[in-house]
Amino acid sequence: MESKEIKQLPERVLTKQDINKLAVRSVLLQASFNYERMQAGGFMLAQLPFLKKIYKDDKAGLQAAMVDNLEFINTSPHLVGFLMGLLLSMEEGHEKRPTIRALKTALFGPIAGIGDAIFWFTVLPILAGIASSMAIGGSIVGPILFFLAYVLIFASRFFTTRLGYNLGVKAIPMIKQQSETIGRAATVLGVTVIGGLIASYVHINVLTHFVINKSSKLELQAGFFDRILPNILPFGFVFLLYYLIRKKKINPVILIAGTFVVVLVFSFFKIL
Repeated sequence: MESKEIKQLPERVLTKQDINKLAVRSVLLQASFNYERMQAGGFMLAQLPFLKKIYKDDKAGLQAAMVDNLEFINTSPHLVGFLMGLLLSMEEGHEKRPTIRALKTALFGPIAGIGDAIFWFTVLPILAGIASSMAIGGSIVGPILFFLAYVLIFASRFFTTRLGYNLGVKAIPMIKQQSETIGRAATVLGVTVIGGLIASYVHINVLTHFVINKSSKLELQAGFFDRILPNILPFGFVFLLYYLIRKKKINPVILIAGTFVVVLVFSFFKIL
């Protein structure tokens, strides 16, 4: 009897029509793009009507969900419906906030990699090459073919959004049983993803060098910093920003503006 109670699914609030509307609204992902939180504004905006439907008069629950959805995210616009559907099923099941937050952080990176590999690096380049060749040859079929490809890509949002939502519904009983383990594992994976993004996006190269004698000079970047630890400067800079945000409570926008000023000054003096 106890196992049956654990496996019992919570009452669903969202309908199939809601999930279809979510698929359409997923195009808003990049409607509010910024360097502090990337796609977070559009990500939250796309889900907002459904979060309101789930939480109804629970203003505190809605506020917590909106705050979580405004955290940094950078994922594939074509596959984001899968993540939105999955997270809304978690919200609908009233899962623990750390678990929902950890799943979002853990999944948006891999989804971005899969989406980019499928659409930007495979499907669209191939179709663009075929359509361009036909258009150059004077065939109107080329542009029509490329347009239809985008229509099909848009239509795929309905499938991926439903898939994410249904997967979340089926996974809720298991997540309830293993919430702490899943949350911890998702957090570790999420931190790994963020670490990979840091290594890929943050680059600091010191141009300054010291002349040792007439025939040799010491390059600070290759001859000193990289020998201590490759990428030690990006590593240290990221953790400095983390310290300022976490401990000193400095606004990220101020840190972004300060980074631009420092880069311009150092570049002017040919240090970086």
